[in-house]
Amino acid sequence: MNLNEQLEREFALAEQARARGNEGQARVCARRAAGIAVREYLTRQGIQPRSTSAYDLLNLLRDDPLLSPDLKRLANHLTLRVNEEFKLPVEADLIAEARQLCDALLK
Repeated sequence: MNLNEQLEREFALAEQARARGNEGQARVCARRAAGIAVREYLTRQGIQPRSTSAYDLLNLLRDDPLLSPDLKRLANHLTLRVNEEFKLPVEADLIAEARQLCDALLK
């Protein structure tokens, strides 16, 4: 499966989870899609990340001095933990934000 197929598969799973009312699973799929793009972006930069975890890759990306503040904000949102009510501490559509991040990193 090529990169675009992997991304579209994760985004399709995210949308399906959201349609079923499972926002937690939608966030997981969005984060995995972003992780795929981050891994590709870092590889293109000559960096071979040690971890395959999307969470770890997003944290590594946030430290990239070449990344714009807007993209760092998106990466940060994708690593936020939910509160006791299983809600994010910020208002964000992580599927849309993951798509934005993927598009920017892979252009």
